[in-house]
Amino acid sequence: MNQTVQAVNGVNIPQLGFGLYKIKNGEAFERTVENAIRSGYRHFDTAKIYGNEAALGRVIRQSGMDREGFFLTSKAWTTDLGYHATRRAFEETCRKLNVTYLDMYLIHFAGPHYVEAWKAMEELYDEGRIRVIGVANFDIRHLEHLKKNSRILPMVNQIETHPEFQQKELHDYMFQNQILHEAWGPLGQGSKVLLEHPELAAIAHAHRKSVAQVILRWHLERGIIVIPKSSNPQRIQENSEIFGFELSGEEMERIRRLDTGKRYSVNPAGLMVNPVYVKLMKLFIPR
Repeated sequence: MNQTVQAVNGVNIPQLGFGLYKIKNGEAFERTVENAIRSGYRHFDTAKIYGNEAALGRVIRQSGMDREGFFLTSKAWTTDLGYHATRRAFEETCRKLNVTYLDMYLIHFAGPHYVEAWKAMEELYDEGRIRVIGVANFDIRHLEHLKKNSRILPMVNQIETHPEFQQKELHDYMFQNQILHEAWGPLGQGSKVLLEHPELAAIAHAHRKSVAQVILRWHLERGIIVIPKSSNPQRIQENSEIFGFELSGEEMERIRRLDTGKRYSVNPAGLMVNPVYVKLMKLFIPR
């Protein structure tokens, strides 16, 4: 659980994190995060749009552990992009989490004004308020645009990645540009088709592991940061037990051949240019 990958600025990021997307506030949320902490998770991934930043902050305070023992990530939503708007959104996130800095802050989507938002994040990084700055759901053209219009290239890009959607071209581009690859939906958002795939099941059987553990191990061996999520205590524990075995080169190749280019979610590039979607998100975003 202590395995890390190093960002280009030398900051160590726990390679196994815990995602909080769609895990709602209340007692169930608190139990889930408490179970994750007991299982050894210290890297937690939230976002303004998830509506659970304040709840996460409460559980961390109640854990009795030092703030410095956690690696906390949040994200600026599309309606908060722009220099001043992004700085305000960052301060609001810190207030909800009850922290003075974030370990990682990401632009959630490449929405309008993301270049101006990035300039605000560069300043917050210079001020020591963010240890690692990055983006999510950016493709090569967005990253190239930032490269031409920024002082600091994103250190992380969080993107949908799983065995059927391996993001090989983008993965290689990020490696060449020293941008860490972080996978959301690393288990295909719990797809039954993926988790029962016979090729993966055979590899799992050989290691006496579950298919989910094999998939997460595959991500780690590609150098990818993973943030699986679950509210099931058994699954939370199981997802953490991926450090006691390794996949062979032949097994990695078998999984590599499973890539079909199939997303299990919508294409974020198309989503962010849909004015109806952006308007709806502005109306329903948690305040």
